[in-house]
Amino acid sequence: MSVWTYLLGQSAVVEQLRRAAAAEQPNHAWLFTGPPGSGRSNAARAFAAALLCDRVSPDERGCGECKACTTALAGSHADVTNVTTEKVTISIDEARELVRKAQDKPSTGRWRVIIVEDADRMQERSTNVLLKAIEEPPPRTVWLLCAPSPGDVLVTIRSRCRSVSLRLPPVEDVAELLVRRDGIDPATAEAAARASQSHIGVAKRLATDDGARERRNQIVRLPLTLRNVSGAMKAAADLVKLAEAEAQSSFEQRDSEEKAALLVAVGAPESGALPPAIRSQVKRLEDDQGRRAKRSKNDYFDRALTDLTSFYRDILMLQLGAGGALVNEPLRPELEDFAGHGNPEQTLLRIEAINKVRSRIVSTNVAPLLAIEAMTVSLLPVKEYPA
Repeated sequence: MSVWTYLLGQSAVVEQLRRAAAAEQPNHAWLFTGPPGSGRSNAARAFAAALLCDRVSPDERGCGECKACTTALAGSHADVTNVTTEKVTISIDEARELVRKAQDKPSTGRWRVIIVEDADRMQERSTNVLLKAIEEPPPRTVWLLCAPSPGDVLVTIRSRCRSVSLRLPPVEDVAELLVRRDGIDPATAEAAARASQSHIGVAKRLATDDGARERRNQIVRLPLTLRNVSGAMKAAADLVKLAEAEAQSSFEQRDSEEKAALLVAVGAPESGALPPAIRSQVKRLEDDQGRRAKRSKNDYFDRALTDLTSFYRDILMLQLGAGGALVNEPLRPELEDFAGHGNPEQTLLRIEAINKVRSRIVSTNVAPLLAIEAMTVSLLPVKEYPA
């Protein structure tokens, strides 16, 4: 099994990276782009493993079996620095640390590889810190940046990187992976792959988590419940509560464990007030946890709105008579009925309204409830929809 095995539906990308890994002097900076679920980070890690592969023959690099390949894929190789953030942005201090790390010589392999999985979450100040290091890199350092699209990275960085464009894999490939890798039955795997719109991580969660499937079903059916303004406001409130509950369940225990570990590490007293020095460290941890929780909510909102968009995407397909399978195939009878009470122009306006809210929640400090309330009101049918 090579390092490229799980890059589904990316044959052109695999060939591009395979040739680069076999080269004596590959490009020093790469930008991996593609929609969520396309495997940007997986491709970057596979490329890092191939660059560091122990095989002598260039054509065999990326074997997936040697120590360098296995440790690079596992994230434990000494010469691979993998940066991802659970906060809203990557700070300027973190960017400076990356620049310092890039100056180190490789300890065991041919290259020092730095993977930045969330390059789109770097503010302009942070990105400018990296610019000098990418313009004039050390001779044995390779930068691998990941972002949803080239436009999410400053043009000064983008122009110095070689581009790798990934696409979402076909539904059939994702379903096959779930069956082969995770032991999921074919029918469940196919349904999850289609509902996730080929997002591998989401597909696995939908295939293995009954609660996730139920939450998605509630979101997708939301337009079928909209009758009036008060109903739209309630639907918005329910969606926000669902996101907050999801975020809290994900981080409540983890936050508690992190705080307990910090108190032990700094020798905090078992009772009584904390000394000022310890209080400041606890405060920094709580601030980081708050930023992480905000990103978790934003990410969940984005996924929920993506699922909601899939409803109107199916409606548009039906209204245009495009044929083919729907994302929400089990709802076809209800979708066909809904599609008959509108036209493609109205459906496109609703898709646009959802995408605007997605952008506002991710890129601004808008209150999610207010933004989603405005959106659900704009989704109300033009005419009274029969109960």
